[in-house]
Amino acid sequence: MEELERVKRKIKNAGELQSVVKIMKAISSTNIREYERAVESLAEYSRSIEMGLAVMMKSGKIVPAFSPAREGGLLGTVIFGSEQGLCGKFNEQIASFALAELAEMDHQETRAVAVGERVIGHLEDGGLSIEAQFSFSGDFIGITEVMAEVLVKIEEWRIEGGLDRIVLFYNRPASGPLAAFRPSMARLLPLDAGWLNELAERRWPSRSLPTFSMDPDRLFSSLVREQIFSSLYRAFVESLASENASRLSSMQAAERNIEEHLNELSSQYRKRRQEAISSEMQDVLVGFEALMGERRG
Repeated sequence: MEELERVKRKIKNAGELQSVVKIMKAISSTNIREYERAVESLAEYSRSIEMGLAVMMKSGKIVPAFSPAREGGLLGTVIFGSEQGLCGKFNEQIASFALAELAEMDHQETRAVAVGERVIGHLEDGGLSIEAQFSFSGDFIGITEVMAEVLVKIEEWRIEGGLDRIVLFYNRPASGPLAAFRPSMARLLPLDAGWLNELAERRWPSRSLPTFSMDPDRLFSSLVREQIFSSLYRAFVESLASENASRLSSMQAAERNIEEHLNELSSQYRKRRQEAISSEMQDVLVGFEALMGERRG
């Protein structure tokens, strides 16, 4: 009976764990869709910024605010990891990718910040010093607040001088059964001169080009800041979507393992219960035979 009770406790614990896993699966699925919608809504915002920059470039009234990147100088990097665990190899993969890419870049010094605590250990193990870490509170207001803090840090780098490039490392959602995400790199600053020239040559969708009365340099700088914020926001939201996709994949694997374990425990329980019933019946038969023997005597 003691063995039977022990198996029953294991079944109960496994069932409770299965309930937790199902809840986490539901939360991850909901989060993925919310972040996907955020990326979709950001596309129109980014398009508006591009159109504004195109107007500025076509006007010929401005000089791009950022000169082409110099090789071998100061490199700034923002690396997006996770604040929570249970997301598989999410942090390990983005850290390995970032370290490998940084090793290939020609620069004298790297200044790095991390968004998400759990990626820091992997980066520092690879020899990358993290000078600041930003935490995420878990909602879209929190995303904006964190990105504002990252922008302040980037502005500090620029004010201190010598900053040549800023790159982002983050995981992006991937389609297909083999991977929930893939590591990605994006250049934040300086703006791509080729892209700006392409905007200047792009055909305008209407007959007349919009005009503006604001100081050209101020307007261009404002649009560049919006472009930087949009790029940061997109990277963060895609990283969060990837994190939840990885967590969902981990929970699905955990759920399969729990189901297999429950089936095994249920089989053990039925076997132990049958053994207990057989043992009790044997005891009854032995007692009955002993009683009948006493009466015959």
